[in-house]
Amino acid sequence: MLCTCVAVGLGCFGVDGARADDAAQPRDAVTDRPVAALANRDSGQQPDRKAAKTARSEAAASAPEHINVIGRLNQERARIFPGLGAVDYRIDQHQINVTPGGQNAAFNQILLRVPGVVLDSYGEVHVRGEHGGLTYRVNGVLLPEGLNGFGQELDTRIIQSVDLLTGTLPAQFGFRTAGVVDVTTKTGDSLKHNQVSLYGGSYNTFVPSVQLGGQHGRLDYFTTLSFTRNNIGIENPSNTFRAIHDVTEQEKAFSYLSYHIDDVSRVTLLTSASYADFEIPNSFKTFDANSPDYTTIYDVAGVNPHDPSMNWAKLNDSQTEQNYYAVLSYQRTTDKLNFQASPYFRYGRIDYSPDRDRDLIYQGVSEHEVNDFTTGGMQFDLSYEVAPRHTLRAGLLGQYTSERLDTNTLAFRVDEQGNQSSNVPVRLIDNTGNWSVEAGAYIQDEYKITHNLTFNYGIRYDRFASSFDNEGQLSPRANMVWKPTRTTTLHIGYSRYFAPPSPQYVYPSTLARFAGTTNAAANMIDEATKVEKSNYVDGGILQRITPEFQITLDAYAKWAHDLTDLGQFGRAVILAPFSYRRGKVYGAEFGSSWKHGPWSVFGNFSFVKTAARNINSAQYQFETDELAYIQTHAIQLDHQGEYTATAGASWTSRHDMAYVDFVYGYGLRRGFANLEKEPEYDVFNIGYQHTFTKVPFGHDIKVRADVVNLFDKRYQLRDGSGVGIYQAQYGQRRGTFFALVSEF
Repeated sequence: MLCTCVAVGLGCFGVDGARADDAAQPRDAVTDRPVAALANRDSGQQPDRKAAKTARSEAAASAPEHINVIGRLNQERARIFPGLGAVDYRIDQHQINVTPGGQNAAFNQILLRVPGVVLDSYGEVHVRGEHGGLTYRVNGVLLPEGLNGFGQELDTRIIQSVDLLTGTLPAQFGFRTAGVVDVTTKTGDSLKHNQVSLYGGSYNTFVPSVQLGGQHGRLDYFTTLSFTRNNIGIENPSNTFRAIHDVTEQEKAFSYLSYHIDDVSRVTLLTSASYADFEIPNSFKTFDANSPDYTTIYDVAGVNPHDPSMNWAKLNDSQTEQNYYAVLSYQRTTDKLNFQASPYFRYGRIDYSPDRDRDLIYQGVSEHEVNDFTTGGMQFDLSYEVAPRHTLRAGLLGQYTSERLDTNTLAFRVDEQGNQSSNVPVRLIDNTGNWSVEAGAYIQDEYKITHNLTFNYGIRYDRFASSFDNEGQLSPRANMVWKPTRTTTLHIGYSRYFAPPSPQYVYPSTLARFAGTTNAAANMIDEATKVEKSNYVDGGILQRITPEFQITLDAYAKWAHDLTDLGQFGRAVILAPFSYRRGKVYGAEFGSSWKHGPWSVFGNFSFVKTAARNINSAQYQFETDELAYIQTHAIQLDHQGEYTATAGASWTSRHDMAYVDFVYGYGLRRGFANLEKEPEYDVFNIGYQHTFTKVPFGHDIKVRADVVNLFDKRYQLRDGSGVGIYQAQYGQRRGTFFALVSEF
C-alpha cells in the first residue's frame, strides 16, 4: 500500500530487512511504530512484556548476528536523513507489485501513483507543478544529476522501498527541492532468493532480467542485470496504434556491495551502468500535395523530394544514451553520534545521429549532437544527540560538473526574408562547454518540545559558480509538527530554496555562427539562466480514521524569482533550461489508503495552479511575439496538469494477487503562450499474478499478466505546441504483457 506520513524523527523511513507486514503498514509520525501496533496499545490491550522480551531474546540468539547489525546500521543511517516536517509518501514492495508491470514497470509509473505527480512525455513526471527539480538519493547518498534524456533515472528492480519527500524540506536537502526521491535499495539480506525473470508482450516487448544477492561473512551484496527491447521506446507522435520507427534496446546493470568492518561501521559501494539506443519516432506523412499532412520541403541538391524513399515515414534519426555512476560510502554509528561520508562520480552522454537527406528536406537542418556530463563530488552528513530533547544535524556537500556540447550541422543559407537561397547545405561545426561548482553546508536542530510536539529549525548556505553565473544564498528552514491525539498529526513549515540550473548555457558566439541559415535562432537575445530563489510554505494534516484507514490533506504555495523551466528546442531530445523573472505555484493534495486483510485500496487527488511572467534567459529559443506577450502577461506553465487523480484496489493472498488501477489527467498546457490545454483523459489497468510454491526444483514460480490501458483510450499528452515544446506525443494504447519469475 501507499504509506503517507508527516516525517518526524525517523518518520516513515523503513529498515532494510524489516518484516514485510510491518513495511506495508503506515507508521506513526512521532514514535515510528506501525499503526497496527499503536492501535493495539491504544485499545487497552497490554502485551505481555516479559514474554515479548523473552521472545526477542530467543530470536536474537537464533538469528545470525550480521542481520541485527544490518538492521541497526540502516536504522541509524535513516536517523541522519529524516524528512523532518516534510510530507513523506512511501511506496513499498506491495505498491510496486500492484502497479502495472510490477518490478518491470518504468520508475515514472511508480511515482505517478503518488499525490501531486503529473505525467508528461519522454518519461517525465512533474511534482507539485515543477518541471524537473527532483533530487535522487540512494541509501541516503545524493545521486549526481545526469542529462535530461529518454531513459529513466532509476530501475524499479533495485528498489526495496522509495520515499517521495515534498513540501518544506529540512535544511539537509538543497539544490533540487521540488521533491526528494529517497530510494532504499534491495540488499543480499532483503532478497530472499535469487530471481530470473522474463517479461514481454505487446509492442514486441522482450525483457529478460536477473537478480542475485546474498551474504558471505561480513559482505552483503545485491546485483541486477536487465535487457529491454520493444517498439515503443518513446511516446508515439501520432494517434496510430503503433509508432513508426520507434524501436529501443536498453541494457542496465546495478550492484550493491556492503562490508561490515565491525558492529558500528561499514563501507558501501553502489555502481550502476546503462546503455540505451532509441529510434526517434516519425509522424505519418504522405506526398499527396492535396493532403493536409503535406509538409513544405526544402530543396536539396541531388535529392528528389518526391522519391518514395524520401517519405517522412522513413526518417532514421536515433539517439544513444549512456549513464554510469559510482558512490562509495563510509558509515559509523555510536551511542550519540552517527555520520556518513560519501564520495561519488557520474558520467553521462547523449549522442543524437541524424538522417542527413530526409532531415534536410523536411527541416532544413541535419545536426549530429554529442552532449557529455561528468560530475564528481563529496557528501558528508552527521547527527548528534546533544541533549535529551535536542538532536543536532550538520553536513557539507560539494561537486564539480563539466558539460560539453559538440555539434556538426548541415544547414542552408537564407536571404533576409528567411527564404532558402541555396540548395547546397553548408557545414557548421560548433564545440562548446560549461562548468559548474555547487557547494552547500547546513546545520539544524530537532527540538522535541514535548512528546507530541517537535520543532525542527535550521539554516543552510549554498553557492553556485559556473562559466556563466555566480550566486549564493543563506536559506532558513523551519517546521513544526504537532500530534494532538494518537490519530492526528498536524504540520506547518517554511523553507527558503536555492535551485541552480543545469550547466547548459549556449553562448552568443554559437548563435552568431548559425545566423543567416535555416538553423538560425528566433532572435539574438541570450541571457544566461540564473539560480531560482524561492519562498515555500506548506501545511497539512494526517488523520487516521481507523487503524486501517488514513487520509492526508496538504496545501502549499511557492513564490519564485528566476523560476527555472526546461524545454526541448530541436529534434534531439536534450532538455535545456530557461527561466521566468517571476513565478508562483500553489496547490493542494488529498491522499487516502485503506488495508484490511487481503484487501488494499488507495485514492489520491491533487490540484495545482501555476503562473509565470517574463522569460529572462535563453530568449533566442522563442519567437519575438510570444516573448513580448509573456513579458506583460502571466501565463500558465506548459507542464501544469491542473487536476490529477490516481486510485487502485488490490486483493492479495499467499498464492494470488489481483488489482485494478486508474489514472486521470486533466491535460497539460499547449498553444501560443500556453493559453490552451490538451484534452483530459482516464486510463484503466488490470493485472493478476499467481505463485506456484510446489515446484520440482528451485523455489517459487510467479506467473503474471497485465493489461495496460484496458479500454484502449486514445489520449494526447502533447500536440507539439506550447512554450518549450517541440513534438507531439500520445499516451500508450492498449497493451497486454506477461511475466514469469523463477526463484532459485
